[in-house]
Amino acid sequence: MAMQSNQDDEPLSEINVVPLVDIILVVLIIFMVTAPMFIKPTINVNLPKAASGDQTNPSKLNIALTADGRINLNGSFTDEAQVSQRAAEELSKNPEVQAIISADKDVAHGRVVGVLDIVKSVGVKKFAISIDKATPKK
Repeated sequence: MAMQSNQDDEPLSEINVVPLVDIILVVLIIFMVTAPMFIKPTINVNLPKAASGDQTNPSKLNIALTADGRINLNGSFTDEAQVSQRAAEELSKNPEVQAIISADKDVAHGRVVGVLDIVKSVGVKKFAISIDKATPKK
């Protein structure tokens, strides 16, 4: 059996994409396996349901009140003084900043009003209360 040689001495003009596809699939699998390690754990807040809520815009002041009464500001637990300080900082950067308050349905109304008072006392004029969208009753 004799091997055929390329008699024309033409350069090889085809690209073999199989190794490239193999490498991309391995990288994709690595990203899929490691992605859950980089995701922050979320705060479980059982929001009240309402049918008349509108969509809110993203904000730099996301305040969540958990069922046990703790305050979470932009993903980290904090106290009222820190909320006030951060709201003042965001207000100095953007006078139209909006605070979005997500309160567990088991949180006392007075606690939500207290957080609203902290935000409004700094000068934030826009705020929204997060809800879960319920189906309207007919």
